[in-house]
Amino acid sequence: MFPEIPLAQQILLACEEKNIHHIVLSPGSRNAPLTIGFASDSFFTTYSIVDERSAGFFALGLAQQLKEPVIVVCTSGSALLNYYPAVSEAYYSNIPLVVISADRPASKIDIGDGQTIHQQHVLALHTAYNANLSEGKDDLSYNEYLLNEALNTAFIKSLPIHINAPFEEPLYKTIPSPSVTFHNEAIREQKIPLSSEYIAQFIKDWIFPKKMVLIGVLSPNAIAQSWIDFLKNDPSLLVLTEHTANLVESSFIGMIDTFLTTIEKRNLQELLQPDILISIGGMVVSKKIKEFLRKYPPKAHYYIDEHIGYDTFFVLTHHFRTNINTFLEIVAHNLPSITSSYKKIWLSFYKGTLEKRTQYLENIPFSDMDAYRTIFERIPTPYHIQISNSAPIRYAQLFNAKAGWQVYCNRGTSGIDGSTSTAIGASVVNNLPTLLITGDLSFFYNSNALWCNYIPKNFKIIIINNAGGGIFRILPTDKNTPFFETFQETTHSLTAKHLCTMYGFTYFRAKNKEEVVSALEKLFSEETKTPTLLEILTPRELNDSILKDYFNALS
Repeated sequence: MFPEIPLAQQILLACEEKNIHHIVLSPGSRNAPLTIGFASDSFFTTYSIVDERSAGFFALGLAQQLKEPVIVVCTSGSALLNYYPAVSEAYYSNIPLVVISADRPASKIDIGDGQTIHQQHVLALHTAYNANLSEGKDDLSYNEYLLNEALNTAFIKSLPIHINAPFEEPLYKTIPSPSVTFHNEAIREQKIPLSSEYIAQFIKDWIFPKKMVLIGVLSPNAIAQSWIDFLKNDPSLLVLTEHTANLVESSFIGMIDTFLTTIEKRNLQELLQPDILISIGGMVVSKKIKEFLRKYPPKAHYYIDEHIGYDTFFVLTHHFRTNINTFLEIVAHNLPSITSSYKKIWLSFYKGTLEKRTQYLENIPFSDMDAYRTIFERIPTPYHIQISNSAPIRYAQLFNAKAGWQVYCNRGTSGIDGSTSTAIGASVVNNLPTLLITGDLSFFYNSNALWCNYIPKNFKIIIINNAGGGIFRILPTDKNTPFFETFQETTHSLTAKHLCTMYGFTYFRAKNKEEVVSALEKLFSEETKTPTLLEILTPRELNDSILKDYFNALS
C-alpha cells in the first residue's frame, strides 16, 4: 500500500533505497501519507511515540547504537519544534538523526490556517542539510536530487538532517503500487588526505618526553587492542580516560578529577603540564581537566577524530580527520622510542591518591556518594549503561569503570532532557541488559519517556532522588538566599512510585545503605516480567558536604 501523493511516495522509496530501516512515527494528520506508507511496508521497522520530544530522543538512542541513520516523522506546526533538543544533541554527538516533517503547502502559511508555522530551515543551525521539498508535479526531479543529497549527507557526515515535505489534502488516499520512481545516487564520500606537513610535525614532536592523551566519548572497542597496547607501553604517554571512553586499562588514569585534585592541592601543575596533548574521541566530562589545560597549555595539541576537532584549550595545532587506528597505522612506525619517566611518576602518584580515596570512602555516611559507590561496585558485566547528565555523570567519574560495560551519556549538549528516552531507544537494539542511572530532576523532566510500548523487560532504572537539583548545592553559589531552594535547587517531594504503577514497572525503594545493598541484589539477580525501577532517597542537605570533604581528603 502506498499513499496517493507522489511526493510521499518519493520519500518512502528514497528511504528504502538508502536502506534506512528504523522509523519513529508520531501521530498526526498532515503526516498521514508517510505514516501509512512506512507502517504498511515490512521493509521498515516502525515505532509509535506520541510525544515528539521523547520520540526524537528515542530515535537518537536507536541511531547511537546502530551507527546509522534513523528517521523521525511528525505532523505540521509546533510538533517539529519538539525535536529540537534531540537534534541539537545529535549534532554535537555526531549521530545521524533524520527529521522528516510534514507541512502545509506554502500557499497555506500565514493565512490563518491552523497548525502552521515557518518550518523551512527551522532546524538549520543544528543540521548538516535542509531539504525543502515541493509538491508540484514538475518538481519531482528536483525533489529526487534533494532527497539524495540530504540522506547521503546523513551517512557521510554522521549528522542530523531535516527534510520538510508539504502535503495538500486529501491525505489518506492510497494506491496499490507507486506511481513514481526514485533513482538512488550512490554515496560518494570524498576522503580528505591527511596533511603530510602536519604528520611530519607530529612525528617531530614525538621526541618530547611529556605527552598526555585525553580520550573522550568513544564507542566500545573503538580502539584496536594492538594500539591500546601501544599507548600503555610508551613511557612518555600519560593516558586519561572517562567512563564514556569505554576503555578500561590499569595503566590509564580513569578518575581524572580525583587525580587532578591532589595535583592542585600540592601545586604540582607545572610538573604535570604536558609538552604535547593528543585528544581522541568526543566530549570530555571533566571540568578540572579543561581548567588545567587552559591554564597550563601544551606546546602543541593534536586532535584525532573522524568528525570533531575542538580547540577546547585554545592551542589546537591540527585536527587529523581520521580514526585513531588508521592514524597510528600511518605514523607509528616512524615514531622514535623515547626515554621518559612521565608516565611512571604520575601513575605512582595516582596510586597514592587512590589509597587516600579508599580510606575516605570507607567511613562516609549514607549519601549520594555512598549510593553511587554501592551502585558502581555492584553493576554486573557485561552491561549496557546509560547515565543522565548533571550530577550522575560527574559522580560516575569518581568510581572505576569495569571492562565489559558499555557506557553512554548525552554529552553533546550535556542537557538533562531526553536521557530516559535515549536509554529506552538504545535498549531496543542493544543485546545487553540496559541500566539507566539518573537524577530525580532528569527523570521527572522526561517522564513521558515511559509512555512507550517498546521497553524491554530487562530494562532497569536507578534514580538518585535527593529531592531537588543537588548539583546546585555543590556549585559556588549562596545557598542562604531566599530564592535558592525554589529557583535553583528546585526542591520537591516527588516519587516515582505512581509513575511505575501507571506504566507497569516493578518498583523498589531504598532510603539507607542496607536497603540499597538489598535492593541492588534484587535488581540484578531477580528476573522480572516487567521493567524495573529502583528509587534511592538520599539526604538532600548532607550530600554536598560529603563530596567536598572527599576532595579535601585527597590532599
